[in-house]
Amino acid sequence: MADENQLRTLMASAEQALDQGRRSEALGFVARARALAPTNPDVLAAAGVLTLRAGDAPQAKTLIDAAVELDAGNPRYLVNRAMVLRELKDEDGELKTLEAALALDPYFFTANLQKGSLLELQGKRKQAANAYHAALSSLPRGVPLPPALRPVLERAQQYVQAHFRDLEEFLNTRMAAVRSQYTDVALDRVDDCLAVFLGRKRIYNSQPTMTHFPRVPAVPFFERRDFPWLAAVEAATDDIRQELLQLLEAQRQDFVPYVSHAPGVPLNQFRDLNNSLRWSALFLYQDGKPQQQHIERCPRTMAALAHAPLHEIPGRAPTVWFSRLEPKTRIPPHTGATNTRLIVHIPLIVPPGCGFRVGSEVREWQPGTALIFDDTIEHEAWNDSGEQRVVMIFDIWNPFLTPAERDLMTAAASGIAEFFDAP
Repeated sequence: MADENQLRTLMASAEQALDQGRRSEALGFVARARALAPTNPDVLAAAGVLTLRAGDAPQAKTLIDAAVELDAGNPRYLVNRAMVLRELKDEDGELKTLEAALALDPYFFTANLQKGSLLELQGKRKQAANAYHAALSSLPRGVPLPPALRPVLERAQQYVQAHFRDLEEFLNTRMAAVRSQYTDVALDRVDDCLAVFLGRKRIYNSQPTMTHFPRVPAVPFFERRDFPWLAAVEAATDDIRQELLQLLEAQRQDFVPYVSHAPGVPLNQFRDLNNSLRWSALFLYQDGKPQQQHIERCPRTMAALAHAPLHEIPGRAPTVWFSRLEPKTRIPPHTGATNTRLIVHIPLIVPPGCGFRVGSEVREWQPGTALIFDDTIEHEAWNDSGEQRVVMIFDIWNPFLTPAERDLMTAAASGIAEFFDAP
């Protein structure tokens, strides 16, 4: 029985020799490996690929056909055969071989990729785009590709994007008459549906880090018009900002790192912000507990908040705070604790170059214009400016919960807190 390490060494030596232009030496390594393992399908297939690279396509086909004969259920050997058939200009045979490989494994990335390339060569644009799309959809996340495949992958991405642009233009023309009948109707859900289908947006689901309330729609940003009390809070923006500026001047030391975990706690994406004032907070309410020394300095802010249906759970909510982000600082993508609540941002100090993403939607903060969103959908924020950015943040009940559900979830959350806080 041939030694596996010896076989691998011979094949690696052959590949290195080919890379350095030493064709005859490479084929010598291949011949030695075949002599050691004449019926090993892996050796035969690898020898075939190396022989193809050395410029002998007919001999490469003989070797790979022998590998397929020994193991007809291996789609990798079939893709190797398709590569040889491409070199031999046998398009029909190549397509049949690729389809046989995909019958064994419909998600085989390289098979779909080569099928797309073949169909593109044949001028079958839509079929090529479908094959390329299948390849891109089956691409394992986080798995590095061999350098030789990267240009082909980039070509596939460009081809699919162009295909979807053509489709989008076609749909816009086809739907224009129907769309014109509904100029006064919100069509954002239709637009989002098509944007996802056309590859311009992703679907983001609610992913709470603690409690997930089922059958609640995952809405990234809520419409401000659906919250009648919001106008009264927004109208107090100047007063709130003035009190914030006084806090920044008189109690700047009370701004604390928003992310503050003890050693040994998993930090993941927050490693760079842990215990850092680059993202800091000054709380008016923290986990439901009033911070009197700050509240006393913000009477007009508290009067404005009286209009909001704050998410109140004894010992846990509401949380009301000023979020300060230093220049050139980014808050990495993350999700919040529970979708029983929503988060409200009241932008106070927002220099140009600041942004905010929830799911696939990116928005800019406008001073005095609230953003209401579900923070259990992946979101991130950034301040690319040279100045500080400050928003006031508070949580409210998710309006999709009924009064009974709110009461029961309040009792449940309080009970969970009591259980874990007890010694």
